[in-house]
Amino acid sequence: MRIHPGPLLRRAMVGCCAAAALWGPGAPATAAPPAPSPEAERLAFGQRYRALQHGGIVRAANSSITCRVTPTAVPPTASASPLTVAPAPLMAAPATAPAAPPVLAPTPPATSSCADARAGRTAVNGDFDMFYIDVDRDPNTYNSSRGEVRLPPGARVSYARLYWGGNLRVGEQKPPKDNGRVLIAEPGGAYKEVLADSVVGHRVARGADAFQASADVTKLVRSSGSGLYTVAQVNVAMGRSAAGAWGGWTLMVAYENAAEPLRHLAMWDGFDALARGGEQRVGPVTMKLPERARGTVGLVAYNGDRGSRGDSLTVSTGRGPAVALGDAANPRDDVLNSTISEPAALAAGRAPAYANTLGYDSDVLELGDEIRRGGDQLAFRLVSQRDAAWVGALFVAVDAKP
Repeated sequence: MRIHPGPLLRRAMVGCCAAAALWGPGAPATAAPPAPSPEAERLAFGQRYRALQHGGIVRAANSSITCRVTPTAVPPTASASPLTVAPAPLMAAPATAPAAPPVLAPTPPATSSCADARAGRTAVNGDFDMFYIDVDRDPNTYNSSRGEVRLPPGARVSYARLYWGGNLRVGEQKPPKDNGRVLIAEPGGAYKEVLADSVVGHRVARGADAFQASADVTKLVRSSGSGLYTVAQVNVAMGRSAAGAWGGWTLMVAYENAAEPLRHLAMWDGFDALARGGEQRVGPVTMKLPERARGTVGLVAYNGDRGSRGDSLTVSTGRGPAVALGDAANPRDDVLNSTISEPAALAAGRAPAYANTLGYDSDVLELGDEIRRGGDQLAFRLVSQRDAAWVGALFVAVDAKP
């Protein structure tokens, strides 16, 4: 992760945040802006992190864009604790935005209202005029959302990685030069600029201009610990199109904790489209699993439409057939269904906490019966029979001893 202590390098439309307190070593304030990270249309899935230790993996996540009830912005109201109040209203783009915004097509009747969609009703992003989520009340940002990192007592962060991505082409076309740049603020802290530290996935396909970037943020999360993290300026486009507007971010955090079981911990990432009938495989990777092992798997994907059946995530251990994963929030045949979910015991806060994210999936599913026979490997297969989706990252935390 490259974090610079000079003025935050943003698009001209959002001005300068030189007043923000910055963290970590970097170039002096007079340094030239860094060159954009290299990009590739396809990134093969590869292992990003691997450990065998007492501990686990948690994650914070949220979407960066949602539907809006009317073409005009909702006036801001007094802020309150994002964990105890209804989702914050959306804010309009700052006054320094371009003078000629894209012309939005009239919105025909949708299968659900925007309010119903946010509450969890079946609806897709192409049904709506989509606009930025902006919860931070900062006029220098045009999108921002929050998610909670919830570490158990006594945990020490081993590794943390931030993933962000979205669609650049909807009612407007966003420039790809900003794909590898976001802002992050730790609980109670000020924004820091984060730059992608590896190749950015960026592909134009099926009417969308999709990307995903990521960066190592271990030092920041290790020093800040649990709480609500805010991520802003994810480079997503607003408006309406058949491809839909979508985007969001996920912060994956691996930790050590002597009080927890010995576990295999691993993270993988890549980037590619799951066109109709397409698939993405991760593994098999050697991983000795005892009988009655339990664990969790986390998935990050883009543009999964709720109600479009035919999406599945299967797991195999080398013993017996592959098994499709699912839970109450994620049907086994519609796992890419615009949810940010986790088992109840791991549930973390978000602001806003829309039940239907309209195109962003960051889900944590339990592994129990699917791996109870044990095995010597893990392999995952993600399939999309209907959606034009993109897959970005996956993690597992699985028992290494009975």
